Amino acid sequence: MIKKNSPIPIYYQLVELIQEEIENGNLKPGDALPSEREFSEKFQISRMTVRQALTLLENNGQLYRIQGKGTFVSEQKIEQHLLGLTSFTEDMTARGLKPSSHLLHFEIIPAGLQVANQLQIKEYDPVYEIKRIRLADDVPMALETNYISANLIKGLTEQIINQSIYAYMEEQLGLIIENATQTIESSIAEEKEADFLKIKSGAPVMLIQRNTFLQDGTPVELVKSIYRADRYKFTIQMRRKNG
Repeated sequence: MIKKNSPIPIYYQLVELIQEEIENGNLKPGDALPSEREFSEKFQISRMTVRQALTLLENNGQLYRIQGKGTFVSEQKIEQHLLGLTSFTEDMTARGLKPSSHLLHFEIIPAGLQVANQLQIKEYDPVYEIKRIRLADDVPMALETNYISANLIKGLTEQIINQSIYAYMEEQLGLIIENATQTIESSIAEEKEADFLKIKSGAPVMLIQRNTFLQDGTPVELVKSIYRADRYKFTIQMRRKNG
């Protein structure tokens, strides 16, 4: 209920009410919200205040608007914690989603200078170049390009790629994947990327680069990914260092 004598701004009280309805399942993805006029009449608040609340939720990716049709609940974002090293397959499975991939490109190519430096191999050494669309419950989540040294990881096939590369490395080759560094930056989708991800050209995306290392420090993989910002979010737990 809206409390007009509360120190919490009215628009933010409405934001919290709508978020609560989404979280408890009363409002599901794709459901239409009441109109600004209906919210205004129900809570006896101005339409400008309602618009402010809906705009905030839209900017947060929780709602979306269709011109002439109204405001709707967005699909819930998939949350990935940055405290552990998991593959996309492992991450989606842990969330009860069905992971899958659409393979766009798979071949062995000579490593360019940048890729060679990242993998600590010689320029023109053979590397697997793997381009895939990663999906969860058949919804495109990311456009991913992997580079893996073909001299280090032998025997990769399309069947292995469509299952789990990490599982193959660990279970079949006996390698121990130890850690990774990951960088994340914001960008907007170019037309071709947008087509693959089923989003609008110019929509917000996250550019992610991950460098993965074996237990002895050997670089084993370079991954460059473009994630949909409307369906994915990353969280990290931080502790303040005392002293």
